[in-house]
Amino acid sequence: MKRGEFLRNSLLAGGSLVAGSIMSADAATVTGEDLAATQKGKTFNLDYAPHEGMFANSAGKNFLDQIQFMHDQGFRSIEDNGYLNRSTEEQTKIGNLLAKLGMRMGVFVVDGGDNWKTSLTTGKKEFKDKFVETCKRSVEAAKRCNAKWLTVVPGFYDRKLPYGIQMANVVDAMRAGAEIFEPAGLIMVLETLSDTPELFLQQTHETYNVCKAVNSPSCKILYDIYHMQKTEGHLIVNMDRCWDEIAYIQIGDNPGRKEPTTGEINYKNLFKHIHGKGYKGVMGMEHGNSRPEKAGELRVIQAYREVDQFM
Repeated sequence: MKRGEFLRNSLLAGGSLVAGSIMSADAATVTGEDLAATQKGKTFNLDYAPHEGMFANSAGKNFLDQIQFMHDQGFRSIEDNGYLNRSTEEQTKIGNLLAKLGMRMGVFVVDGGDNWKTSLTTGKKEFKDKFVETCKRSVEAAKRCNAKWLTVVPGFYDRKLPYGIQMANVVDAMRAGAEIFEPAGLIMVLETLSDTPELFLQQTHETYNVCKAVNSPSCKILYDIYHMQKTEGHLIVNMDRCWDEIAYIQIGDNPGRKEPTTGEINYKNLFKHIHGKGYKGVMGMEHGNSRPEKAGELRVIQAYREVDQFM
């Protein structure tokens, strides 16, 4: 090739690269605010579930108004960890609105009190009795909102007991819970956490072990992506290993525990994988907003529109 032709072709190629870069930039812009605007109200591919307060600046302080706002944005489920401690009247109002909107209740917590420290690892009768009592109360509360999943955390290690004894105590307590939930068609989902090394269940394989030992459709895994990125990583590998026991998934990017796109987790690929496995359950948005006020709430919606584009 002659030198003149080489230079001319190089300039043309460079112009193509520049144009391509501009087009890419435009496409990237579309995946943000424009994407959220054009798809407002469209149901997401996966069933993401916001929680109370996530859109309070946009919808107001009333939780029922927030649920309506969530529906209008395309969300079809909610989470309410503290639902069990609401009044019967408030529980009923939430359940009625969800039914009217065709939305699902995600998890609420089988709250044994004392910030998880009351531990079923000890085998102590008073702790197990309290757990059973709370399970029974949870069945009645679940009926008011047609809930299906309930979060359970066994509690802290008992450092005076060997690990195997503690595991047996937890399995025994979970069997007692399953006996209550199974006739009601409810599923307690055991959450593996990273908040403190004192919590008994730290990694997915431990929770998988409990569920296999209990051997009940009412005892499954709550796979919290944020916590598991912190404690074990290998998210897709570990999810696949334990998939037959995973009944519920929660979301949060790391570091920071904010919405997807704010941290190191490739949520677009992860959600594509989960969707490809045929998951039809709830995806709890158990995280904060990375930005304040209405702008931050809009950014949460934008982020989910971006990572939900994998069809």
